[in-house]
Amino acid sequence: MSGGSGGQSKIALVTGGGTGVGRAIARGLGAAGYRVVISGRRADILEKAAAELASETGAEVTAIPADVGDPVSVRALFDAIENQYRRLDLLVNNAGVSAPGIPLEDVSFEDWSAVVSANLTGAFLCTQQAFRLMKGQTPCGGRIINNGSVSATTPRPNSSPYTATKHAITGLTKSTALDGREFDIACGQIDIGNAASDMTKRMATGVLQANGTTAVEATIDPTHIADAVVYMAGLPLSANVLTMTVMATKMPFVGRG
Repeated sequence: MSGGSGGQSKIALVTGGGTGVGRAIARGLGAAGYRVVISGRRADILEKAAAELASETGAEVTAIPADVGDPVSVRALFDAIENQYRRLDLLVNNAGVSAPGIPLEDVSFEDWSAVVSANLTGAFLCTQQAFRLMKGQTPCGGRIINNGSVSATTPRPNSSPYTATKHAITGLTKSTALDGREFDIACGQIDIGNAASDMTKRMATGVLQANGTTAVEATIDPTHIADAVVYMAGLPLSANVLTMTVMATKMPFVGRG
């Protein structure tokens, strides 16, 4: 990959980088030559992941615990990055959760709020701090990649909190791309369909379909998501992938299911 300021490797932050898709993305970026910061709420899991990723890729991987839904915690995360590296070249807004698959009228306010906080507010707060850092660094600019979902436009039954936040991420992506244009801050989004993770384990035994039946769904290795993110991240700031969908070929998404 091309070097950052002063010929140094570029600095990337992956939120939710200790497990699942986030960890795969962090591994891919490390293998591509980035110095990677991973964040998450569970310090023990994060530290273990950072050590393993560094061993696997030979990259510098730093763990900084943070709760992306808490503005004080997010500010501390970005202050730590600025103090250590003096810049940030790439933010991957990956952290997110889902709510129990129950009828809309039974969703608790606590579950709704938790999903909005992690999936939407967290992405906004991290984007806000990334803008402040990327605008002021030399050379200025950077790239932000948001973790979207095919659910944004084609929801699953009983998924209103998750679907609403992922739909909103699309709006955040476009607003960020527009507001960052003047400052060489590019923003794109990767819409993921059935990447294998703890969140998608239930697909192996069958998940509810729109017609009321239950069906086993195909999944893909999250390495394919990581490869796509590395491609998006490696473009010059004069080019941007605004949206990309990476999905299991045989999942019931295109057409009538």
